[in-house]
Amino acid sequence: MFQGPAALTLDSKGRIAMPARHRELLAAMGVNQLTITKHPEGSLLIFPRPAWETFRDKVAALPMDSSGWKRVFLGNAMDVDIDASSRVLIAPELRAAAGLVRDVMLLGMGSHFELWDRERHAAHEAAVMQSPMPESLKSFSF
Repeated sequence: MFQGPAALTLDSKGRIAMPARHRELLAAMGVNQLTITKHPEGSLLIFPRPAWETFRDKVAALPMDSSGWKRVFLGNAMDVDIDASSRVLIAPELRAAAGLVRDVMLLGMGSHFELWDRERHAAHEAAVMQSPMPESLKSFSF
């Protein structure tokens, strides 16, 4: 399970360095390939290949009235390898879609990651914290 934030910087070629804690878990899973695609909230989704295959199959099985979302998720998906220096290249098209220029935030989200522009993430999180708590969380015990 991936969890926790990591403040990172895109290098001049559009790469991020995978944090050691995530790199170690990916290595233990035998995973060196990731799949990156668009997230509906303006960030990017980054999946280890096995988790992507599960997600991809669920999306592919959606009915025809979801074809637009299939296009968003599957049509924008790009496979990338973690290089020898533990860097991950984020394609220019995906960087542009998520507004990634330099300062980014990588969030471990259990089976996958989200990659956000750092300012966009802060604004999104502030908006979430100001919004009413969903019914599904009101009876949740901490």
